[in-house]
Amino acid sequence: MIPKERIFLSFFQKRRKMKQPKHVFAVYTGLALVLMAVIALCVCEGSVIIPLETTWKIIMEYLQSGSIPKGGTAAILLSVRIPRVFCVALVGASLSLCGAAMQGLLRNPLADGSTLGVSAGASLGAVVSLAFSLSIPRFPLASTMGFAMLFAFVSLMLILSLAYTLDRSLATNSIILIGVIFSMFASSLMSLVISFAGDRICSITFWTMGSLSGANYPSAAILLTALVLCGAVILKHAEELNAFAVGEENAAHIGVNVRRVKLWLLICVSVLIGVCVSIGGSIAFVGLVTPHMARMLVGPNHHRLLPASLFFGAIFLLLADLLARCLLRPVELSIGVVTSLVGAVTFVLIFYRTRKGSAGC
Repeated sequence: MIPKERIFLSFFQKRRKMKQPKHVFAVYTGLALVLMAVIALCVCEGSVIIPLETTWKIIMEYLQSGSIPKGGTAAILLSVRIPRVFCVALVGASLSLCGAAMQGLLRNPLADGSTLGVSAGASLGAVVSLAFSLSIPRFPLASTMGFAMLFAFVSLMLILSLAYTLDRSLATNSIILIGVIFSMFASSLMSLVISFAGDRICSITFWTMGSLSGANYPSAAILLTALVLCGAVILKHAEELNAFAVGEENAAHIGVNVRRVKLWLLICVSVLIGVCVSIGGSIAFVGLVTPHMARMLVGPNHHRLLPASLFFGAIFLLLADLLARCLLRPVELSIGVVTSLVGAVTFVLIFYRTRKGSAGC
């Protein structure tokens, strides 16, 4: 083993043995408390304001009796608002985790899950389903979800196949290039499909801007299952993502199976994005901005960054959804519009601060 390889190997062996800093537990505890407070705020606030005491009373009564209490307030709370809040939090956490993983994997601070082109592929599948009223026999949920997940998986296979054909090492630049080209191609196909949508154009347009107004408990269960399964795989590869920070070649020198790790992470990110897009539509900037926020608080080590990104993503999207519901109440804005506006400004501030800090060093 050459000296350079020994240096990297020694470095990562020491990092494995390092204990979590004392402040990390306090940070996670603080984030958990903030998330709980934001969830309570989002459940109580909306087009109809429900006091916290009333909310707690309705929830406890439902848990004791097993049936929704009589009254419009209970129906709004238990059938509409709570499942929506759950779905928003899970989508935000999933997209943020995907963004953090892709930024580490591709070593690109501007990367997120949509860089692969899978988000565009999932959106294309959903638009096709909505435009032509396609359905899947015996599929328990809306056909939009099935087509979005199917197109997301097919998009991933197509992108990886093209990247492998051009570069058998699956280099990062090749994957990004193919992903950008595929996103442009999918956007063109979506425009073509929408032109034949007829009277469904309004619903398709609103969906492409991102909306979780139709969220329900089955959707939340699907999101939770996808996040637990795929998130566990991503979190398991935190050490490999740390190794990618010093380059793919150096990571391979210290024993990382670069191709296998890439494939596992790309598949998990694609599945999560496909599920999120099928339920909430195209929601931009969550996976791009929130990992930077988490990185400013806990640092670049993925053992701490990935869990923190889950909290930041959920909090960010919950607040964006609350703003979308309350800003022009009773009119509801698209959550994608809010995340784009807030995310763009936030990202510019983060980018400016990062560049200013680098220039001062």
